Amino acid sequence: MGTPDFAVPTLRKIHESHHKVVGIVSQPDRPRGRGRKLQPTPIKRFALERNISPILQPLKMKDENFVEALRELEADIFVVVAFRILPEVVFTMPEYGTVNLHPSLLPRYRGAAPLNWAVINGDRESGITTIFIRKEIDAGNIIMQRAESIGEHETAGDIHNRYSEIGADMILESVNLIATGVVEVRPQDDSLATPAPKLTKEMCRLTFEQPATTFRNWVQGLSPFPGAYVFWDDRRLKLLRARVVEADEIKGQPGEILKASDGELLIACTAGVVAVDELQLEGRKSLKTKDFLAGISIPEGTVLQ
Repeated sequence: MGTPDFAVPTLRKIHESHHKVVGIVSQPDRPRGRGRKLQPTPIKRFALERNISPILQPLKMKDENFVEALRELEADIFVVVAFRILPEVVFTMPEYGTVNLHPSLLPRYRGAAPLNWAVINGDRESGITTIFIRKEIDAGNIIMQRAESIGEHETAGDIHNRYSEIGADMILESVNLIATGVVEVRPQDDSLATPAPKLTKEMCRLTFEQPATTFRNWVQGLSPFPGAYVFWDDRRLKLLRARVVEADEIKGQPGEILKASDGELLIACTAGVVAVDELQLEGRKSLKTKDFLAGISIPEGTVLQ
């Protein structure tokens, strides 16, 4: 059970193992791209390419026809990666339970956006956890857990790609353990739980009225999606990569462009200076700063809002 690219490595690993994939559950096809044509989810696309069937795409997880179709698969175990909240009638169905991959060191960052919040909060370590699903969100017993670093210049997108491959190995290892009938689990300490709520559009509009390190963390944590942005005049400017620079001698008001030459774009915050390394002007493609400045001139002294 999964939908986005993050779930594909797990499906691939299980499909290539000695286990048998008896069915796929994914979100319904949705219109995407400029033509707004219906497109299959990444998980469905993988399944079609490998002739894995059936592929179930319910609108509602409690739909009686969907639940009955699940029963007919007679699966021993359900594996869930980046999918939807499952009702009890679904996650209690298989004999060996329902396993979920969550990209954090649970009970930290329970919720929809654990990778993003780890970067936004400036963490230098997060990880991956496999759990048995229960009614409370991301609160099930832990099967396996592995700590992984977050590099200083990594975006949420960078660790998303890296963690998806590591997590796929962990899911397969967890399923192998469960299949032997010998698996030790441990409960989570709910008192240590922290939230990772869904990102909203309002969070993506950044202000320079904050320290440079905090600003950088928000840019990296929202990249590449949904993407942090500011305004240059009336045009939206999406910021995709940034770093803090040592600029003790450089002063400016928050949002002021201090340098826009020699491939560098330096912007003042309330404390410190950020260098933007990748950005995207509304209606155009994303570019490295050097390429962006080669085609677009932003006068120094301009104040971004």
